[in-house]
Amino acid sequence: MRATDYDDFAESYSADNEANLLNNHYERPAMLALAGRVHGHRVLDAGCGSGPLFAALQERGATVTGFDSSAEMIALARERLGRNADLRVLDLGERLPFADGEFDDVVSSLALHYLQDWEGPLRELRRVLKHGGRLIVSVNHPTTHKLANPDADYFAITPWSQEFDFQRKKAVLTFWHRPLHAMVASFTEAGFRIATIDEPPVAADTPPELLPPHLNGRTRFLGFLFFVLVADRVPVSAPS
Repeated sequence: MRATDYDDFAESYSADNEANLLNNHYERPAMLALAGRVHGHRVLDAGCGSGPLFAALQERGATVTGFDSSAEMIALARERLGRNADLRVLDLGERLPFADGEFDDVVSSLALHYLQDWEGPLRELRRVLKHGGRLIVSVNHPTTHKLANPDADYFAITPWSQEFDFQRKKAVLTFWHRPLHAMVASFTEAGFRIATIDEPPVAADTPPELLPPHLNGRTRFLGFLFFVLVADRVPVSAPS
């Protein structure tokens, strides 16, 4: 994911993220619920954006390091978290400047689905986790691509683009669709055991008027898919 992906609309995206249904009342509460008790944990926020999850984990007693490929997002995160926050401009697709086993947990919110190749990034996240540590991940639900594009091949790893309106600023984001079996294979080959796969409801305090009328009062929908992965396996050797 290149830094320019978000630099041009970082402020608008961040403002939208703070109030909308999908991020503020669905994805972020679900990630925090899956993380559970993190007091005293060393946590890496991989793809931290402007820092809302970083801030919430820090408030719960974690020591947090965050990185994002967008310099503008990191600038917004510094405004939120203060100049002493451990924030860096890094690319998830490259080797990370952290020691082996440095973190108890890694959280990655809606970042992996921007990458065509998961092998290198997942191996790096496995490397920086201690044995038994957790990688907590959210990605686009693999059905969303097929629902938006009925003629698409669900089983193909393929890019697709969608236009969004962030606080009246339009932006086109490109994702890599990955079928569920390919996600699972990538996780296990990188040395993770799947502890949880979740399709949670929205947060209990979500204002009813934010829920789309077509849900007819339901609080679950096909949006994102969540995983808790445990780093307790040896990565499968890459082909030579």
